Amino acid sequence: MVDRPLRVLLDGTPLLGTRTGIGRYTAALSEELASMSEVDTRAVAFTLRGWRRLRHVLPHGARARGMPVAARLLRKAWLRSEFPPVELFAGFADVVHGTNFVLPGRVRAAGVLTIHDLAFLDNPAELAPSDRELPLLVRRGARGADVVCTPTAAVADAVAERLDVDRDRIVVTPLGVNPAWFTARPPTDDQRAELGLPEEYLLFAGAAGPRKGLDWLVRAHATTPDLPPLVFAGPGPFPRAERAQHLGYLSDVDLRRVVAGASALVLPSRDEGFGLPVLEAMASDVPVVCTDIPALREVAGDCASLVPYDDVDGLAAALRTAVIDPHAVATSAARRTHAAGFTWRTCAERTVEAYRQAVSR
Repeated sequence: MVDRPLRVLLDGTPLLGTRTGIGRYTAALSEELASMSEVDTRAVAFTLRGWRRLRHVLPHGARARGMPVAARLLRKAWLRSEFPPVELFAGFADVVHGTNFVLPGRVRAAGVLTIHDLAFLDNPAELAPSDRELPLLVRRGARGADVVCTPTAAVADAVAERLDVDRDRIVVTPLGVNPAWFTARPPTDDQRAELGLPEEYLLFAGAAGPRKGLDWLVRAHATTPDLPPLVFAGPGPFPRAERAQHLGYLSDVDLRRVVAGASALVLPSRDEGFGLPVLEAMASDVPVVCTDIPALREVAGDCASLVPYDDVDGLAAALRTAVIDPHAVATSAARRTHAAGFTWRTCAERTVEAYRQAVSR
């Protein structure tokens, strides 16, 4: 190994759209990497138009490159070969990091691929038409990557088993909690009126989708009329239901206010790779109710109420308990302490470890 910074080229395409989980992961990771002297960070966007916007959303110190080819054409090409290699457009790198399931074609650089979850394998019919080839792309990327990163050990185990990846070639890089969540405050009366929020509400925060279990949540909520109304915050479409409202996509500042003002945050997902809203709610001292699945058990620890998926009565009972006794499962100190154990700096440090491991291979 030479004593110069590692030249890292990461896929910054998720930074260009509406940021949900993967966009926020890529943004926070790039911020941390840009502050680390041992890494020289560049980001590339795979889009025919608009890649220049990457320059305006990257942190200071990170440089933008573009691969002005339609993403769907690149994916078709990378299903069959390493051509066109990303270095052809973005310059030489020691490591190419596919942050969003797809490992770009490359010539000499080591390859690191982040696989956030395996929902695309379990329910391929739910993929958007543009993602129909994603299962094949991910399998190819997992085979060709020098190192695979996952957000939880639960996903790492699943990747090892189902994608036939050696476990010692997988590095767990847990996501982090922005420190601003620990000082989040509920909205004032004026802010509540501006957002159209009721005085009390149960909150789902995130992008809608079939695997998020929202129909289950609506059914459980309907069985218990004395529960506060439901609020959905994030890009839809969300299910229609009585005593429910949709706020749409919120700014980071408004999202923190809405989370901090909730009676409880509920994440009823059928499948998750991490579940960042769980930790953000805990940092805001908000009770959490979520599904009893491996990744959420790992992330929530003993600080959330865990309910078997599709147990309507169990979910209703857990929500009722969270509203009546917010500290029935965990104290405020326990919730905040648990959330404080997850930092973006740790995520970046473990990712750099993955880069070094990849280069050494």
